[in-house]
Amino acid sequence: MARYIGPKAKIARKFGENIFGNSKISKILEKKNYSPGQHGPTKQRRSSNYGLQLREKQKIKHMYGVLERQFRKFFKRSDRMDGETGLNLLQLLERRLDNVVYRMGFAPTRSAARQLVSHKHFKVNGVSVNIPSYKVKGGDTISLTERAKKQLRVQAALALASQRGEPEWVEVSNEKMEGVFKAPPDRQDLPSEINESLIVELYSK
Repeated sequence: MARYIGPKAKIARKFGENIFGNSKISKILEKKNYSPGQHGPTKQRRSSNYGLQLREKQKIKHMYGVLERQFRKFFKRSDRMDGETGLNLLQLLERRLDNVVYRMGFAPTRSAARQLVSHKHFKVNGVSVNIPSYKVKGGDTISLTERAKKQLRVQAALALASQRGEPEWVEVSNEKMEGVFKAPPDRQDLPSEINESLIVELYSK
């Protein structure tokens, strides 16, 4: 199963934001709030329109943990759907099982959620699913296996998630350790730092 396994801190520094949601990376960004490189802080050159578009695509790819071929398939599918292509793309990415597990607070990061899913720790509507890219539908119930409920990392993630709250499009029961994916999120419910229109412009050339 292909995935990025390189240094995530460098990627986050490149974009100047903690796109992975890792607390360790936040601390690194506080100390080194400049792009990685052997010459240290350097003056940033102004990017062209193409450079901005490419940068946004790379950022979202890393944020959701998908590679180029997967991302291109997501875009082609979103372009064939009714409605805005950019919003369709984000909703398809948000419907990935590993992302839904992360949004529900069962894992502190998407990469941790991906690992939990791959190790068969989750069920969708009572059926075990170990495919991180599995597309969750509105009304689907995501639940932990009995073995996973006992894991301290899952319990710690749920405790942290209960403090920050959950998105509007999911409903989570900490007691049952399960959640319901109510519907794909609207644009106002998604991160404002994402500019999906740049990606649409990039692929429309």
